[in-house]
Amino acid sequence: MAKYYGTIGFEITTEVRPGVWQPQIVEKSGYKGDVISQSYRWQNGGKVNDDVDILVKVSVIYDQFAIENMGHIKYVTHLGSKWKVTSVEPEYPRLIMSLGGLYNG
Repeated sequence: MAKYYGTIGFEITTEVRPGVWQPQIVEKSGYKGDVISQSYRWQNGGKVNDDVDILVKVSVIYDQFAIENMGHIKYVTHLGSKWKVTSVEPEYPRLIMSLGGLYNG
């Protein structure tokens, strides 16, 4: 099992001026854990270049911010890129996140 150390991006809605709310990405770094499973899939989908999807599960030890904002997780950094989080499973004291395609925020 490979080790994981990286950043998680949360999309938090904040008030930018009175009465105006906008989603903003808040990055939190320093999450440690394990890469549980890892595989890759290329899909053409009628495009010139194939899209790559990763089927990876990352298990990280969560902090208070992560557990309170678990529903706002948008991406995780892995292998030098940002990957979309497709599902999150809270399993004390860890969050198990399934990753999909590249995050294009």
